[in-house]
Amino acid sequence: MSVNLLNYDAAGLAELMVQYGEKPFRAKQLLKWIHQRGEADFAQMTDIAKTFREKLAAGAEVKAPAMLAEQIASDGTAKWLLDVGVGNGIETVFIPEDDRGTLCVSSQVGCALDCGFCSTAKQGFNRNLSVGEIIGQLWWAENRLTAAQARVGAPVNEDNRIVTNVVMMGMGEPLANFENVVAALRLMLDDNAYGLSRRRVTLSTSGIVPAMDRLRDACPVALAVSLHAPNDAIRDEIVPINKKYPLKELLAACNRYLEKAPRDFITFEYVMLDGVNDQPEHARQLAELVRHVPCKFNLIPWNPFPGAGYNRSGRDAILAFRDILIDAGYVATVRKTRGDDIDAACGQLAGQVKDKTRRAERHAVETKPIIFRP
Repeated sequence: MSVNLLNYDAAGLAELMVQYGEKPFRAKQLLKWIHQRGEADFAQMTDIAKTFREKLAAGAEVKAPAMLAEQIASDGTAKWLLDVGVGNGIETVFIPEDDRGTLCVSSQVGCALDCGFCSTAKQGFNRNLSVGEIIGQLWWAENRLTAAQARVGAPVNEDNRIVTNVVMMGMGEPLANFENVVAALRLMLDDNAYGLSRRRVTLSTSGIVPAMDRLRDACPVALAVSLHAPNDAIRDEIVPINKKYPLKELLAACNRYLEKAPRDFITFEYVMLDGVNDQPEHARQLAELVRHVPCKFNLIPWNPFPGAGYNRSGRDAILAFRDILIDAGYVATVRKTRGDDIDAACGQLAGQVKDKTRRAERHAVETKPIIFRP
C-alpha cells in the first residue's frame, strides 16, 4: 500500500526519510516540490537522486481527494465536491476577491455538534479527515486554479499564489479533529510548503474549550468563535456544545488564547436568526457579555437550506443590531454573502455524508426550534 506524502508535515516527513534511509534534508526538498510546485510525479523532481525517486514511485504517492462536482457562482465563488471514499464527499469553497483569494477548508465528513441552523450538522457525522484530506483541499485548489490561470494566459509562479488566505470554516468542527488539523495548519504555515502568515490562517470553533487551550500552545493561528447567542439559554438551544462549555468558560478560554494569538482580538461570528437572537435587547446583552474580551463581531445573515426551521433576520434588524454594537464601542461588520446561489455560503455546506449518527432519522421526528424573544 502506497504512503500518501500529503499526510506528513515537515517533522513527519523527516522521520519518514530516515525510514527510507535518506538524509532529513530530503524532507525539505519534497515539501517544496509537493506543496510549492504542486508536483505529484516523482520523476519530475529533478534535484532528487534518481534512485530515490524510483524508490518513492514504488512505495509512495501524492494523492489529494478527487473532484466529484464543481459549481461556479455568479459572483465567481467556486464550490468543489471532493471524494473522500466510501460514498462520502466534502465541500471546499474558494472565494476570489480583488485583494485576496480565500479557501474555506473542511475538517470532517459531516459534523457531530448538531447546531440547528447549519446544513452540515443536518447531514450527521461520519469521520474525521486525515491530514492529507485536509491539506489536500489546499493542494488541489492551488493546482486547479493555477491551471485555470494558465489556460487564459495569466502569469503563474510559485511566489504568486492564488490562495492567500485559508479559513477552517468548512464542514466539521476543526478542534474535534485536533491532531490532523494542527498538522495541516503547520503545513500551511511552513515556509517550505505554503508559507502563509498566521494572521492569514483562521480557525473557527464552536467552543471546545480544552482544545482551544491546546491550540494556543501548539499552533496559534487567528481564531474565530461561533458565538451566535448573547446568553446561555439561547446558546444551549442553537449551539448544543454550550451545555458542556458554557459562555463563562468559553470567554475565559478566548482571553487565554489571546496571550499567544497572532492577532490582538477574537472574531466572534454571530449568525442572525429572525426572532431568535436578533433583537435590540440581544445586542445589548451581547455587548455586555464580551466587554472583557478584545474582539470584533462578524454578523452573518443566516443562509437558508431546506427543512431548517429558521428564517433570516431582516436587513433593518441586522443593521440595527450592528449599530448597537458599534455604539457600545465594538467593531461590527455584516458579512457579505458569497456563493449562496450554489449553496456555498456560510452554513450551507452539506457534501455527501454516510451518517453514522442517524441524525436525519432523529430530526425527522423533532419539532421546530424554540423561538426566544426578549
